[in-house]
Amino acid sequence: MIVIPARLASNRFPKKVLVDINGLPMVIATANKVKKLDDVVIATDSTEVEEVVKKHGFKSVMTSVEHKSGTDRINEAVNKLGLKSDELIINVQADEPFIEPEVVGKVITTLKNLDRDFKMASCYKKMDKWFATDPNHVKVITDIYGDAIYFSRSKIPFDREEHHEYFGHLGIYGFDKKSINEFCSLSPAPIEDIEKLEQLRAIYNGKKIAMVEVESKSFGIDSPEDLKRALEELV
Repeated sequence: MIVIPARLASNRFPKKVLVDINGLPMVIATANKVKKLDDVVIATDSTEVEEVVKKHGFKSVMTSVEHKSGTDRINEAVNKLGLKSDELIINVQADEPFIEPEVVGKVITTLKNLDRDFKMASCYKKMDKWFATDPNHVKVITDIYGDAIYFSRSKIPFDREEHHEYFGHLGIYGFDKKSINEFCSLSPAPIEDIEKLEQLRAIYNGKKIAMVEVESKSFGIDSPEDLKRALEELV
């Protein structure tokens, strides 16, 4: 199941999940991109979003306004839906209206192939140096096995000779239900709070995040400037 967390409040871009993307609210444009891959549910804390979702024929689940992360919101939603412990859950951020279905498909395949008790997967792409300098676009480094070592809003690793390629993290996560329940039972990590990156909770607690490299022109819409750039470059 694909679950899209859609929080209405946003400090950097108020009500961004409902902003117009070629005639559709952003959250609906994102849902349309991935609806052929699996069932789609929107997890929200807003009756305004709930009404928009219903109007466009998608299913929604109302969740608490107290959640600090999208994964916590999704965890409440999948528990309310009563899904089995081995059900695969794919978190696609509502602010990815230009995401390619093939990218989400690679995360699903990676997750299916994981032979671990804790199942968590995500993806990254090669990043232009301009994006690497922007703290709104998250960077990741991986180990020899393809698992994430660290995520940061800073450029990582520090490249003294300026020859290194940077890898941008895309906001797509896969879990099975058992693992998302476990993730959300962990205490928030200091590094998670410092970077404002929820995935660091897993690394801090010794959990592995399997990463797969993808090709994508998409990027998350974190500001009005991002939206303007996306509409100019991706439409």
